[in-house]
Amino acid sequence: MGKGEPFLERADAIGRGLRDIGRASKASGVSVKMIRHYEAIGLVKNVARTLANYRIYSEQDVHTLRFIRRARVLGFPVADIRELLSLWQNKSRPSASVKKIAAGHMDGLKRKIAEMQSMLTTLEHLTQNCHGDKRPDCPILDDLAGPA
Repeated sequence: MGKGEPFLERADAIGRGLRDIGRASKASGVSVKMIRHYEAIGLVKNVARTLANYRIYSEQDVHTLRFIRRARVLGFPVADIRELLSLWQNKSRPSASVKKIAAGHMDGLKRKIAEMQSMLTTLEHLTQNCHGDKRPDCPILDDLAGPA
């Protein structure tokens, strides 16, 4: 059943190789809740429905869900995933467009890693200088209470 074909009963849809949302979730590794969310925000579009209005997913829909899942695992924000999906579905896209998105995300990750490394260094220094005994003085609290 394609997107334009008439609605089917659930059993007929399953018999034609389509999946209900639970099976699509299992096949894609994306939770049912997130599948609904991705549909609501337009990452997954035009999902077919049964006569009873249950979602049914094609193999291509499941493949799209896997794509989204992998992009999320790599930390891409939804806006980038939306653009990557569009590029993925456009077979005449320039790969430079894809590379630009990935490189921008990579630069952002490097900045976050540097910020976290700085936080770790500061916390290591503070914990090494805290006696951790019964005395009330504590460089960790002094630092937190100091100017930002």
